[in-house]
Amino acid sequence: MLLKRALLLLLLLFGLNVAQGQQLLPYVENFTKSEYNGDNQVWNVAQGTDKAMYFANNHYFLRYDGVKWEKYAMPNKTIIRSIFIWGNKIYCGSYKEFGYWERLNGVMRYTCLSSEKLFTGFAGNEEIWKIFRNGNRLFFQSFNALYVYEQGRIERLNFPSQISYCYVINNQVYAATTRNGIYRLMGNKFVHVKEWALVNGSVVHGMDQYDNNTFIFTKNKGVYVANATGIASWDNALNNVLKEEVILSEQFIGKNLLAIGTSRSGLYLVNLDDGSYKNINRQNSLRNNAVLSIATDREGDLWLGLDNGIAHVEINAPLQLFTDNSGLLGSVYSLSTFSGGYLLVTNHGVFTYSDQNIAPVPNTQGQVWDIYKNGNSFIMGHNDGTYVFSNGMVTKVSPVNGGWKFLKSRYDSVYFQANYSGIAVYNNINDLSKYKILDNIQKPIRNIAQNHPGELWAADNYRSLYRITYDDNFNVKQVENVSANNHIKSDFNVKICSFRDQVLFFIAGSWYTYNAVSTKLEKNQLFNKEFGFISDIIPIDDNNFLVFKNNLLYLVNQNGDSFSWRLIPDKYYQGRLIIENIQVYNQGNKIYINLDDGFLCLNRDLPKEPAPTVTVEGFYEGKLINHDIRIKYGSALELSIITSRFGFLKPNLVYSLDDGKTYSPVVAGKVLLNNLSSGDYSLILYTENGRIHTKVGEYNFSVSKAWYYSWYMVVVYIMFTGAVLFLYYRWNTLKYMQKVRLNEEELRHRTQIMELEYQAEMKLKEQQYEKHRLEMEVQSKASEVAGKSLSIAKHSEMIESIQEALETEKDTPKLVSKIKKIIKTNSISKNEWQSFEKNLIKSHEEFVERLTTKYPLLTPKDIKLCIYLKMNLSSKEIAPLMNISFRGVELHRYRLRKKLGISTEESLTRFMITV
Repeated sequence: MLLKRALLLLLLLFGLNVAQGQQLLPYVENFTKSEYNGDNQVWNVAQGTDKAMYFANNHYFLRYDGVKWEKYAMPNKTIIRSIFIWGNKIYCGSYKEFGYWERLNGVMRYTCLSSEKLFTGFAGNEEIWKIFRNGNRLFFQSFNALYVYEQGRIERLNFPSQISYCYVINNQVYAATTRNGIYRLMGNKFVHVKEWALVNGSVVHGMDQYDNNTFIFTKNKGVYVANATGIASWDNALNNVLKEEVILSEQFIGKNLLAIGTSRSGLYLVNLDDGSYKNINRQNSLRNNAVLSIATDREGDLWLGLDNGIAHVEINAPLQLFTDNSGLLGSVYSLSTFSGGYLLVTNHGVFTYSDQNIAPVPNTQGQVWDIYKNGNSFIMGHNDGTYVFSNGMVTKVSPVNGGWKFLKSRYDSVYFQANYSGIAVYNNINDLSKYKILDNIQKPIRNIAQNHPGELWAADNYRSLYRITYDDNFNVKQVENVSANNHIKSDFNVKICSFRDQVLFFIAGSWYTYNAVSTKLEKNQLFNKEFGFISDIIPIDDNNFLVFKNNLLYLVNQNGDSFSWRLIPDKYYQGRLIIENIQVYNQGNKIYINLDDGFLCLNRDLPKEPAPTVTVEGFYEGKLINHDIRIKYGSALELSIITSRFGFLKPNLVYSLDDGKTYSPVVAGKVLLNNLSSGDYSLILYTENGRIHTKVGEYNFSVSKAWYYSWYMVVVYIMFTGAVLFLYYRWNTLKYMQKVRLNEEELRHRTQIMELEYQAEMKLKEQQYEKHRLEMEVQSKASEVAGKSLSIAKHSEMIESIQEALETEKDTPKLVSKIKKIIKTNSISKNEWQSFEKNLIKSHEEFVERLTTKYPLLTPKDIKLCIYLKMNLSSKEIAPLMNISFRGVELHRYRLRKKLGISTEESLTRFMITV
C-alpha cells in the first residue's frame, strides 16, 4: 500500500512538473534526418535568392524549396561547416577546401575556389567554420586564419591567436579570440579592442548591432552590451538564466525581437520592448535542444539548425498555439480568458492556465462541455451538473447535468441551457439553483437558438430540428418536429447558426430558414450558394464566422451579400480539431479555437495575401524537363509546385488539366500524373479560397506519340506488309499446286465412289421394297382390325337395340328372359375382345411408343382412346368399342385433354396425328 501511494505521488509530481513552463508559442515545423535523408548536425542555414533554404548538414549540402529535399556532397566527401549566399552562388566551407554551388538545369553544381597551397603549415588541419562578406570582399574563416577572396584572388590573414568566430559590425571586421578578447581588423592587421576587456577570456559565440549598441553573446557568461560609454552585462532577467546555459547562436529579428539558441534549453525569443521571453524547447516543440545555427527567411520566420534535425519556427505567423505535452489537460472543449490567464474546460475537468502553468481546479474532474462568461464569473456545463467559477473557486450551483450550451434570451429576460435531459430555464443568472425544465422535450438537446419571443429552436443530439413554443410562464404549448414535417428524411446532425438576428439551419447538406407565414422551411439562396455542403459553421460576431469545409478552417467576413474567405492552413490544427465540437472564443482582435490538446490563438488582423509566385519544375526520369527532354507515351510525370513560401501565407493550390472543369488538390507541393497519353498538355494552377479559384500559373508540356506511331515503326509496318504479301503469294501458289494434286486424286477415286453409290442405291431400293411390303402388310392388318372393329361395333349396336326393346317391352316376361339368353349367347367372347385389342395395339406400335414416351402417365384405357382418335372415329363410334356410354367417352376425352395439356380449341384427332 505504501509503495502504491509513493508511486501515485511521484506520477502526480511528474505531471505537475511537466505542466509547468508551458506557453503560447509560435508554430514549429520539425524536419528529422529521415525526412531530409542526411546527417544529424546542421551547422549553418541560409536562404538563397531563389528563396530556397540551404543547409550545411555535416557531410551533406541540403536544399529545400518547400516541396522536396535535395542532397549533395563535396567531391572529397568532407564535412561542410558553413554556407553563405551572395548573388546566385551559395558559398560553402569544408575541410581544407572552400568553393561555391550553382543551380544548373535543376541540380546543384560545385566549383572549388581554394587550392592545396592555402592550407600549409599550421593550417594543415583547417576547417572553414564561417563565411561572411564585407563590401566586395568575401571572407572564409577558420579558427586560425582568415582567407580573403576578392576579384578572383585569395589572401590569407593569420589571427593573433585562436579565435571562435568573426563578425561584421558597422562595416568593420571583428575577431573574437578564445583567450585574449576581441580584435578589430585594420587593413591587414588585427588590433586588440581594449574597451571590451570585460569579455577577455570568454568564448564569444555571437556579436550583433541593435539600437546603436553592440551585443556580445558569450558561451558561458551571458550577454554583454557595448556602446560609446563602455561595456556592461545585459540588463535583462533572462541574462542570469543564460549564464547557466551554453549560448551557441543568436539573431536579431525585426525591430524588437531577439532569438538566442542554446545547447541545453533550445531557443529563447526575447521581446526587447518589455523584456519578456518565451522558451521553445524539446518539452514543447523542438526535437532537440541544441540550436547550432539561426537564420531568418523573407517571411520573417526562423530556421534553426539543430544538433539533430531542422526546425522552422513561424514567429511571424498571425497565430500561436498552446499545446499540453503532459497529457494532464486532455481535450479542450471550450475556453475563456480571465484576469489571471485562461480558463479551460476539458474532458478531464476545469483548468486554469496562468504564469506558464496549468493547474487543475479542485473537484471538477470529468467531462465539461461549455463555458459562459458572466462578468467576472463563469458558468460551466459539467457532466455532473452546472458549476460556477469565481475568484479562483468552483461551486456546483445546479444539478442540471451535461450543459452543452448556455444561451441568454434577448426577449424573455431568462437564460436557457441545452443539456442531457432537455432544456432548462433560469430566471436569475446569479441564482442558478432555481430553474425549470421545459416539458414535452425531455431528450438530449445539443444546440439551441432564438430569434422570436415565446419561441425556441432546438437540435437533437442525433437528429431532428424542433420548434418549441411556450407561454409567459414557460409552459410548453407545442413541440414541432420541423424537419419531419418538411419531409426531410436525412435530418441527422442538424446544425443551428444564429447570425445577424437570423437563425439558419443546416440539414442534409442545405441551408434553410423558417417562414413563419407558411410555417415551412425554405432554402436560403445566399448561404446555399456560398456555404453548400460544409461541415460546420461557427459565428464569431455579426460580420465574421468560422467555416469548416473539407477538413479546412476558413475565416469568413460578410459584407452585404458578398463573403471574403481566408484560409487558416491545416498544418496548424491537422488531426487536433474536435469535430462537431469546434468552439470559438472572441476577444478583441483575437479568436481562440479549442483543440484536442490545447488551443489556437489567431489574430483576426490577418496579413494581406500577396499574389503568389508559382514555379513549376517537372522531372522526368530524374531529369529536369526542358526542350531536349522527350516524355514517352504512357509515362509518369512528377511536378514540383514551388511557391517560395514556407509560412502562414503559403497558398492553398489546386490544379486542372481540363481548363477548370474539375480541380484536384496539390498535395505537399507535388502533382503526379500517370499513364500520360500523347499530345499537348496545359496544367493550370489556381489558388483556392473557399469556393473561389484564381489562376496563378500554367505549365505546358508535350508527350510523344506512342512508339508504334514513330517513323521507324512505319518502315517496319511497310516491310511487314511486303512480307505478308509475299507470303500470301507463296501460300496461294502452294495452294494451287495442292489443288491440282487433289483433283488428280479425286479422279482416281471417283469411279470407286460411283460404284459404291450404285451398290448403296441398290441396297436402298431393296430396303424400300421391303419397307413397302411391310407397310402393305400393316395396312392389311389395320384393315382387318378396322373391319372387325366395325363388325363388333355393329354387333354391339344390335345388342343395345335389343336390350332397349326388352326394357320397353314389359308384358311378356318369358320373352324378355329368352331374348336376354340369346343376347348372352351371341355376345362377343372375352377372347375375341383380347384378340381385337392385341391387333389394335400391334397395328399402332410406333404411335403407342411415341405417345407413352412423351406422356408416361397415360393409362391403357387412355392409350386405346388415343388410337381410336387417331383413326378419326367419332365419340359415338368409340363408345361401343370401349364398352362405355357416349357421355362416358366425352368425359374421358375431357380428362385426356387435361393430361395432355391441350386446350378445348385444339382438335384431339389432329393432335394424335402429329404425335
